[in-house]
Amino acid sequence: MAGTFEIRLMGDPVLRQRAAEITDIDGRVARMVDDMLPAMYEAEGIGLAAPQVGIQRRLFIFDLYEGDGPQTLINPEIVESDGEWTYTEGCLSVPGLTFEIVRPKEVHIVGRDLDGNEVSIEADELQARLFQHELDHLDGVLLVDHLEKAERKEALREWRVQLAQLQSGTNGPAQSGPVPLVGRNAAGD
Repeated sequence: MAGTFEIRLMGDPVLRQRAAEITDIDGRVARMVDDMLPAMYEAEGIGLAAPQVGIQRRLFIFDLYEGDGPQTLINPEIVESDGEWTYTEGCLSVPGLTFEIVRPKEVHIVGRDLDGNEVSIEADELQARLFQHELDHLDGVLLVDHLEKAERKEALREWRVQLAQLQSGTNGPAQSGPVPLVGRNAAGD
């Protein structure tokens, strides 16, 4: 049933659980990735972690729209990071809201691809941020967890308003315009 995954929204308990390691990279994993891709593309995201579609496995897909096509990282782990970079970040599981988030500017991430081969990527800026954001999802961490207490409280208040608008089918001001770190023309998952 390709293309039937719905992206889970903040408040769904699946987003707060640590995803399990993938022990066998087989046809089921490949089918899962094939089924996740339409959800990411339909939402105009550049990344999507398995827990965001209700699958508790350590895997994410991404496409920075630079001609490489979609890629998969299985059981990813950041082994090194450096620097600091503040950027406006959004999330497909928290649509319509963005926040200035400070993260390391550069990361070295390792994992496996769909063929089971080891992958090692040195990334900076947008790609590094994407990897950190998606890895957070695999650990049950959401964007709002990176905010200071007062900012987080305000973000949760805004989210309740946004969620009500999403559920009623109305588009408030937070829905208009491009959303950084979410769509192809910006950055995010």
